[in-house]
Amino acid sequence: MVNAKVSTSHVDTAPYHLEGSEENVFISEKEGTTADKRDMARMGKRQETRRNFRHPTVIAFTMVILATWEAELATSVYSLGNGGTAGLIWGYLIVMTGFGFVAASMAEMASMAPTSGGQYHWVSEFAPPSCQKFLSYLVGWLGMLGWSTAAATVSYLSAKQIQGLILLNHASYEPKPWHGTLLIWAILFVCLVFNTFFSKTLPLVEGIIVILHVAGFIAVLIVLWVMADRAPVDVVFKLFEDNMGWGSTPLSVMVGLVGAASCFVGIEAGAHMAEEVRDAAYAIPRAMMWTWIGNGLFGWLMGITFAFCVKDTMSVLTTPLGVPFMQVFYNSTKSVGGATGLTCLMLVISLFGCVAVIATASRQLFVFARDKGIPFSSFFGQISPTYQIPLNAVYVTVVLVVLLSLINLGSSVAFMQVVSLGVVAMLTTYIISISCVALKRIRREPLLPSKFNLGKLGLPTNLISIMFLAFIWVFSLFPSVPRPKVSDMNWAVLGYGSVVTFSILYFVTRRHSYRGPVEYVRKG
Repeated sequence: MVNAKVSTSHVDTAPYHLEGSEENVFISEKEGTTADKRDMARMGKRQETRRNFRHPTVIAFTMVILATWEAELATSVYSLGNGGTAGLIWGYLIVMTGFGFVAASMAEMASMAPTSGGQYHWVSEFAPPSCQKFLSYLVGWLGMLGWSTAAATVSYLSAKQIQGLILLNHASYEPKPWHGTLLIWAILFVCLVFNTFFSKTLPLVEGIIVILHVAGFIAVLIVLWVMADRAPVDVVFKLFEDNMGWGSTPLSVMVGLVGAASCFVGIEAGAHMAEEVRDAAYAIPRAMMWTWIGNGLFGWLMGITFAFCVKDTMSVLTTPLGVPFMQVFYNSTKSVGGATGLTCLMLVISLFGCVAVIATASRQLFVFARDKGIPFSSFFGQISPTYQIPLNAVYVTVVLVVLLSLINLGSSVAFMQVVSLGVVAMLTTYIISISCVALKRIRREPLLPSKFNLGKLGLPTNLISIMFLAFIWVFSLFPSVPRPKVSDMNWAVLGYGSVVTFSILYFVTRRHSYRGPVEYVRKG
């Protein structure tokens, strides 16, 4: 039994939550609350990291990591090219609605099993016994792929913004691929510093950045509405365009949905930090839902504003700055200084979003190694006694992103396919994990208790999620343009297939060493 008479100087001042008849009280920064300790014991896991995230700070962490309004501007080139301004606005709303069902489905699973393993752990617990081990193993590999490519994507987009800023202020500058790669490495160095030396202050840092995230949204919105020349309402909301030449406007709009989907992929990020959050079963699902609705609305309002400011779609898409939203900033403010200021604001948020992505990716790698899912598991699954974080996993995650950044030296178009690769991998993990819990509901099998229970709405929510995700999954594999050349092909399918094939082969050869998280769960 845990002694409830803890020193008042160590008691969390947040309201306690009850589970059954037992009061949920704070134990220590290491153990979290009594509910956390029970959950870890049930899952057969030993608490190794500090639980220094609380409910408000984990919301801040997930808000910054998703950074939807910033992502909407950064990926606007995809939606503008496929659907135009109307496609950007209404396509985003469709995707946001669909991801609401996805977020609710995963929030419920995160409350049932609050572990940093996330999807691969949930699959292990909820899949039919005949395929638990294999599906969990596959989802674990795809989860690592998805988060590693997410880190590569965010660092690349940040580097592009820096190059755009240099070009905006020095017209004679000629961007080179190796410049961008070196900038990615510089950004990764900053991420490494904050994920190691300043890891204990990460909740505070992300809390400060979320304030900038909200203030920046307001600042950019006001500047664009006050200073920009706006397009007519009918054009913005009703004009769907097939700028890439698909030959079908509806098809073009559907392809453009992938850009909006990339703004929501990673919505379960808080779950991968669950073992560093106090009262995780309560806090994580609510952080996911607040992130979906809060960031989602921010992104939609910014998308509408941005669409009003795009008077000439093709000139924005082909801007010499290489970053469409920077061209819109410049057109709106008619000032190099104004465009520079707004872009710097976004750059800071993007940089610390990358810090959070690296943290999440490293936790995914660590927990999968802890369950012996990858080669050299004992090395990747170590916790640093000094920093009380998976330090080796952080280092390896950074190295993986450095290797991915080398693709940019050969082709920036090929590197951007990393975005599709990450989206496809993550969507697959969502589809499989939600399908497993939906199957249990269809079979009327009992589910674990949850502090975020969907009740009778659970099965409809799960089924809508699966259908929506499958639809987006298909279009994530489409090339960026119709009738593509070799350089324009979406090579995400090759990377995706390679990882799936390798994981299957490794599973076959090492199937006796990987037991799956469910084998460690306390029965009864």
